[in-house]
Amino acid sequence: MLSTQGPFFFPMAHFILFVFTASTIFHLQQRLVKIQPMTALQELEPAVTWPAAPTNHPPRSMWTINAIGRLGNQMGQYATLYALAKLNGRPAFIPAEMHRTLAPIFRITLPVLQGPMASRIPWRNYNLNDWMEERYRHIPGEYVRLTGYPCSWTFYHHLHAEILREFTLHDHVRAEAQNFLRGLQVNGSQPGTFVGVHVRRGDYVYVMPNVWKGVVAHRGYLEQALDWFRARYSSPIFVVTSNGMDWCRQNINDSRGDVVFAGDGLEGSPAKDFALLTQCNHTVMTIGTFGIWAAYLAGGETIYLANYTLPDSPFLKIFKPEAAFLPEWIGIAADLSPLLKH
Repeated sequence: MLSTQGPFFFPMAHFILFVFTASTIFHLQQRLVKIQPMTALQELEPAVTWPAAPTNHPPRSMWTINAIGRLGNQMGQYATLYALAKLNGRPAFIPAEMHRTLAPIFRITLPVLQGPMASRIPWRNYNLNDWMEERYRHIPGEYVRLTGYPCSWTFYHHLHAEILREFTLHDHVRAEAQNFLRGLQVNGSQPGTFVGVHVRRGDYVYVMPNVWKGVVAHRGYLEQALDWFRARYSSPIFVVTSNGMDWCRQNINDSRGDVVFAGDGLEGSPAKDFALLTQCNHTVMTIGTFGIWAAYLAGGETIYLANYTLPDSPFLKIFKPEAAFLPEWIGIAADLSPLLKH
């Protein structure tokens, strides 16, 4: 019903208040829209850094380690620093580049060494072999930088629970992996067991035969490894990840309906593949630290490629299989015949 009253004049003060209120509500809504996609990142706790404030005096003692290689290498370096610093009673700090690699995936706790002051510390480099030695229990020096590519359970397995805690996945990383696994089926039924499969290829396809007198996993090894689990578990499903997914699709038989090629093979963004492997019950790995760490965190039973170099390989001077693979893991010998033809 139309009103017969005269025009309504909004007082100027009320008008200004109305505009201010509407503008405030609009901008708050816009800000909330921008914030919402960040919820997955908000669980990343801010890193503890040194120095926390400007200072000319470094702590009386601090140990760190080089940050070289990709994810598996840096996990090995982190765990080794964690264990050896604790063993020697020294505070441990990780380089900023290591924090950038590990912190987006794991709930690591070691403080971060960064800033111009860190570069002025009189570091004493101390090179490590890839296995624990008695002399590492008494490493001299107040400011020690450990170097090398250590990735051996002999350094840190006595701290197993602590290492697992350090490498706990962030909730959103774990949830994405678990949601994917929940959607898998074996011939229309729910899987009884999840087996993560990691196939290392990439640069190793050339490096192993031409530099280290070794081989990478072949088709026959993977068939044996998958059959080992098929014989022991009801309705297993094999979740395949690799940096050579095309090769996997051509060489891993998926006709039984129990193989899923899940990996994206992105070496620069390894979180998805790594999380999938760690959320499985068991592991089939080939070679490389990525697979070793996936198996270590997943627990369960592990099949690995054994004896994959010739006896005179220079690789055996820097790598001890017994220090890399846990004693309870099960090795299947590699086929070295391609090397013997040359």
